[in-house]
Amino acid sequence: MRLTGCSWIEGKPVRGRGRRFWALRPTDGQRLDPTYRGLGRAEVEDAVQAAQAAFPVLAVSDAEQRAKLLEQIAQNLEHCSQALLERAEAETALGGARLEGELKRTTAQLRLFAELLRARWWQDVRMDPADPHRKPAPKPEIRSFRIGIGPVAVFGAANFPLAFSTVGGDTASALAAGCPVLMKAHPAHPGTSELAGQCIVEALRAVGLPAGSFALLFDAGFGVGRALVRHPGVRAVAFTGSRTGGMALWRLAARRPDPIPVFAEMGSLNPVLVLPGALRERALPLAEGLYASFTLGVGQFCTRPGLVLLPRMREAYLLRDRLSELVSNSPSGCLLTARIHAGYHAGIVRLAQAGARLLAQGRAPAGATSPWSAVATVWEATLETFWEQEALREEVFGPVTVLLEYTEPDELLRFLDQLEGQLTLCLHAAEADLELARQLLGKALHRVGRIVWNGFPTGVEVGYATVHGGPFPATTDGRFTSVGMRAIERFLRPVALQNTPEALLPEPLRRLPVPCLVGGQWRL
Repeated sequence: MRLTGCSWIEGKPVRGRGRRFWALRPTDGQRLDPTYRGLGRAEVEDAVQAAQAAFPVLAVSDAEQRAKLLEQIAQNLEHCSQALLERAEAETALGGARLEGELKRTTAQLRLFAELLRARWWQDVRMDPADPHRKPAPKPEIRSFRIGIGPVAVFGAANFPLAFSTVGGDTASALAAGCPVLMKAHPAHPGTSELAGQCIVEALRAVGLPAGSFALLFDAGFGVGRALVRHPGVRAVAFTGSRTGGMALWRLAARRPDPIPVFAEMGSLNPVLVLPGALRERALPLAEGLYASFTLGVGQFCTRPGLVLLPRMREAYLLRDRLSELVSNSPSGCLLTARIHAGYHAGIVRLAQAGARLLAQGRAPAGATSPWSAVATVWEATLETFWEQEALREEVFGPVTVLLEYTEPDELLRFLDQLEGQLTLCLHAAEADLELARQLLGKALHRVGRIVWNGFPTGVEVGYATVHGGPFPATTDGRFTSVGMRAIERFLRPVALQNTPEALLPEPLRRLPVPCLVGGQWRL
């Protein structure tokens, strides 16, 4: 596979005629070849029409064929892994170990969705048997299952060039559901996106599914994204990024004549609640774990712990001192893009203006540095200031965390009562804290998508029970997850058939050995 600088529509490279752009190497800001160009409305129209034509075929394709598609994509990624990782490192400077781990996560995720497809339970097949003798009216036979909703517009994320981009979880779950994917590639890593996109194009060809089932669309601005969200052929949107970006897409979709769902994951403060017993037992390990978590990947994780609540006690000073020592000795890091760099520095200025006090910051870089370098910072503020100053409640994307002090357990309960929706919440407790922890857990269930016990939130395991979502404004729809096998549920809808002849039933609804809810009882 080679880079062409082209978008890909219906299995073919398409050169745009819009504004030119390049990937920029984060370490020095230099351009990376090839040149990419944005697409216009005509090319977007072609991509959507191809997806619409592919959908009836992809939607009714056998689950086994789609499973083989996902496995073939994973195999193609592994076959071109050297070129893919080299390009991703050039475009992101995330480091070889991090990117190798992300590639393994991506291929494992694809194979897990293939396993899910073969298990069949995702179709949620149900049947209510008929009762012709029921009075006063006969009971009809009703069978239902879930089918794909149609073409999905997916927006690549800046901070995960593989796992949340061209071939990430949104693409994998949409294809698994039988929905064509219209991928708006992130302009920060176009080369990585194109190589990954070619892996999908080749996999579709290999398993005999329509080429229109996937399109890779480039644009350095917002024209392609807007056109996709507005197009009547697009039936859902998947997005990972800022609240500003997610809400802009949500409003655009809501203003359509036929509004469509936008599944936007928009970030989070991810508060860490440290209870007195836990702090008394392990203040220093807590400081070290917190430091490792909020500086991981230069803080460019949506699950970075940006807020820590500590009880007013002597051990809190031990934690502060150790955390400040670690931060003061930490080297600067390279942020992914100029936009992220500007946002981070604007964010720490807002913290200072809102009354937060800087406890420590990392070592300033010496000599030649990346134009997007940043140092880690740790701040402290009072709970009262936190509620008074909206800026303290806004996410700062990068290596930063804020410590808040509380004096009474009731303050933690009130904190959860007023907290906005979050992706995660961490609860650090010891045996002596269990009664308070029980009360906090009861409230946290209604505020977050994932609760972490005695741990930190960075790193989201991909599995059947995974939830990476949360109430608004963490996401636009807290009923769903963007990571894990439940992610397929976003792109499915239930359909019922009543008193339909056996010969006309879709394959999943015939009397086959699939998991099925019959008269309220699960049968295999």
